[in-house]
Amino acid sequence: MQASTGPALPHTRSRTVHWITTAAALGALVAAVALVQPADASQTAAPAGGDKPPATPVAAPDPAAVSYPLDCAPGTATDVVSQVSADLDGDGRPETVVVAHCHSDVGTPPVGVFILAAPTAAGGKPRIAATLVRPQDQRQISDFRLAGRTVRATVLGFSSDTTPRCCPDLRRTYTWEWRGDRYVALPGPAANSI
Repeated sequence: MQASTGPALPHTRSRTVHWITTAAALGALVAAVALVQPADASQTAAPAGGDKPPATPVAAPDPAAVSYPLDCAPGTATDVVSQVSADLDGDGRPETVVVAHCHSDVGTPPVGVFILAAPTAAGGKPRIAATLVRPQDQRQISDFRLAGRTVRATVLGFSSDTTPRCCPDLRRTYTWEWRGDRYVALPGPAANSI
């Protein structure tokens, strides 16, 4: 097909008014779409359970304000040896994950790994929302860290009751993630001994 050598047709010329009108029409369309939602649309940012995220930032739960389910001797303090904070369940409020054990000047007492959540009532104390590692399972924790909204740690254990408590001989990495309505433990490959 040959190019036309005649004058340009009026409807093929673009003018500033044409572009401004097109931009205004597109802007109005985008605004209308943003304001109108289907009746069954849900807010993806709303947390599970119907609670709305807080309007102002909320402080992470304070580990010192919690009583831990540890079987300590009378008068023995509880030590929080590690802690990390993040919004693990996506509800807009941070949780604090702690590794705690009974205070001991010697030896390695078993630890518990707990997830602390904000108090349920104004002025209340933080509460234990989940236990990731139970103290009665006689475990130790190393390489405890947070990766985004995922808790990671190496869990150390004992192959028998005769294994000295100072020297765990079993090791396995774990990852804990919030899925649906609970924290799920995802164990890594089983390791033989350390």
